[in-house]
Amino acid sequence: MNLFLQSLLLLLLSNPLADQAIFHEFHLSKSLVEYNASEKAIQVSMHIFLDDLEEALRKQGKDQLHICTTKESAEAETYLEAYIRDHFKMIVNGQAVEFNFLGKEPSEDYQAAWCYIEVEGVETLKDIEIRNDLLMEIFDDQKNVVQLIGPNKKRGVLLLQKGRTKEKVSF
Repeated sequence: MNLFLQSLLLLLLSNPLADQAIFHEFHLSKSLVEYNASEKAIQVSMHIFLDDLEEALRKQGKDQLHICTTKESAEAETYLEAYIRDHFKMIVNGQAVEFNFLGKEPSEDYQAAWCYIEVEGVETLKDIEIRNDLLMEIFDDQKNVVQLIGPNKKRGVLLLQKGRTKEKVSF
């Protein structure tokens, strides 16, 4: 290895921000919001990077949660659910709805958590407004992508970010 490459590698590895700079240089969550007509429910799965989620909860005074690890704190899921309730809201057919938090699991690479929520009792879906400001209080460049699958498999995609944290879609 030549001297330039050795120096560059040493510089990158000695940088305290190297992990973020190399492996996590953008801030993104993704969600799938799907209307299940046969179950009369809106089912949501969210993919949120664990380091970002831990940082958001740490800023709220909830430290050492170790979400989705063998060392997970007993309160971790309670704090996670509360955080999602504060930062992800839906208005269905003009009415604010509450969701059931179904649980979470680690992604295959253990870098993120998949979180699952559901709104039951949705006879028909005419329109939905989604507010998703997950992690935006932590990262100015946070983007939250929401993929929608509505009645008759009608699809859409929303890109939510600071200054534009909610959108309404009609079916």
